[in-house]
Amino acid sequence: MEYVTTIAELQEAITVLPRPLGFVPTMGALHLGHVTLVRQACADNSSVAVSIFINPAQFGDVGGYEQYPRDLDADLRMLRQEGVNLVFVPKVEELYPVGFDTWIEPGRLAGLLEGEYRPGHFRGVSTIVTKLLSAFRPTRAYFGEKDAQQLLLIRKLVTDLNLGVQVIGVSTVREADGLAFSSRNSLLSPTERTAATILIQSLELARRELERSVIDAHVVLDQMRALLMTEPLAQIDYISMAHPDTLEELTTVDGPVLVSLAVWIGSTRLIDNIRHDPRE
Repeated sequence: MEYVTTIAELQEAITVLPRPLGFVPTMGALHLGHVTLVRQACADNSSVAVSIFINPAQFGDVGGYEQYPRDLDADLRMLRQEGVNLVFVPKVEELYPVGFDTWIEPGRLAGLLEGEYRPGHFRGVSTIVTKLLSAFRPTRAYFGEKDAQQLLLIRKLVTDLNLGVQVIGVSTVREADGLAFSSRNSLLSPTERTAATILIQSLELARRELERSVIDAHVVLDQMRALLMTEPLAQIDYISMAHPDTLEELTTVDGPVLVSLAVWIGSTRLIDNIRHDPRE
């Protein structure tokens, strides 16, 4: 496994990698969810490259950036075991050098849900993803469906800017109790970790209601909110039932729906979602 830290080294290294090339962008603190992305990339491609970069441009405050978990040695061991060919671990100044002043401004999708609570977040995501895809020029790029809004936005970005990359979404990977794998889970105390299962409990409640043909979105949302409020450590940012392609909020669920939420458990913010289609 080759390890590079500069764009120049990266572009030299990828010239000799057999195509097709799969690319998995990460912010490190890797877990089974990331491993699943890497394994899918290995199955689909002749070569696989991974980036590890905690992008300061997508954090709304310095504290969030500084607190983001880091364990590079463990990350590299994991990627080596999975047979990754190339790992790119740049410093901030490599991707945002002095004088950097060009940003990708996403459109309507970026102002909804996460965008409402994290102003500028998707500007940072869009910019770094564009830079990485431009540098790697992969055949396929892999993203988790847990970040459903991000995945939708990146697909739009790649289409609108003609980046020529196939964007592959990979299903959310969950721990035994249903909590979605997330690097931020490591920030939870044992008590908070137990409390965090309220997220999947509320999503499963929504699934059950939809499966028994409750079509009034407000009824389901009210039940989810009531359940979440039974957990003292939980503070809700949003609960949403929206069309999975447009993120427009639904009042009546008579087709596919993305049920998503963002909830603080103590001082850690977690997101999760499920998709449901009553026609299936």
